[in-house]
Amino acid sequence: MKAIRSDSEISAIAESCEIAALVLQYLVDSTSEGITTYDIDQLGKEKIAEYGAKSACYNYRHGANIFPAYTCISVNEEIVHGIGRIDRTVQNGDIISLDVCVNYNGYIGDNARTIAIGSVDPKIENLLEDTQNALLKGIERVRPGNRVGDISNAIESFIQPKGYGIVRDFVGHGVGKTMHELPQIPNFGKKGTGPLLKPGMALAIEPMINLGSPNIRFLEDGWTAVTADKQPSAHFEHTVLVTDGDPKILTKVKN
Repeated sequence: MKAIRSDSEISAIAESCEIAALVLQYLVDSTSEGITTYDIDQLGKEKIAEYGAKSACYNYRHGANIFPAYTCISVNEEIVHGIGRIDRTVQNGDIISLDVCVNYNGYIGDNARTIAIGSVDPKIENLLEDTQNALLKGIERVRPGNRVGDISNAIESFIQPKGYGIVRDFVGHGVGKTMHELPQIPNFGKKGTGPLLKPGMALAIEPMINLGSPNIRFLEDGWTAVTADKQPSAHFEHTVLVTDGDPKILTKVKN
């Protein structure tokens, strides 16, 4: 898999990212108390199709496991890869991580956001705000001449003093024709280490931060990752392009 994209490839990735961002915003706006996570996923399915794209999640294979949903919807202690369920109703005080990854004309667009439903504990409000800010800290380091470790260290340096758990089992990644490409982008690491950032690289940066321990476990569905101590977790993600200068967020909804 090549890391540096041509102008035509960058344009295609940008189109896919725009769709992913619009679908994510639609799901954010549609998620409220009383809706089931299955219904949220079905809304995602319909909206992705409306834009002429396909879900990159649906039928994704990992070993013998096949992902059955069109989006990833993770609630409270669920970290990532949650599956929408007809028996899971969104309630006041929940936090919902919505992860939308689409394939449009052969290229991927990927983004995620965690939202609070109604009134939540101030500690959880802080978790969401800090995780989103950690993403922005990482994005600031997406500049030519920096290395992946500079992104990772920016996230870790911001989060670690706050006492949260940084998930180590899942990382960000390159974006291109498939959902997970090189380079891998951990949310922890040392400055000046890892692959060199060059213009034309598209990167999905996605801090996953737990209110408690960084340790995880998997549910019986083989996909849903949850915190081992059942504390809430937050997840924010953007696909970002390395340019000759400032980073360009490809999954930012245009006003």
